Amino acid sequence: MITGFILGMFGVWQVVLVVLAILLLFGGKKIPELMRGLGGGIKEFKDATKEDKEDATSKGIDSNK
Repeated sequence: MITGFILGMFGVWQVVLVVLAILLLFGGKKIPELMRGLGGGIKEFKDATKEDKEDATSKGIDSNK
């Protein structure tokens, strides 16, 4: 659903241009490192939010407010 929205905003040539710019800036060998770091950061963020919810429920605080 989001992919269709994003592709609706940008044409094929704009997406190709952005991908080429990223390849030129970072190089082919750096991109997997960047994606690995991004994935690790997202995982840490999810774990932290999960811990916060568990702490709030154990203290009797309603986190839905």
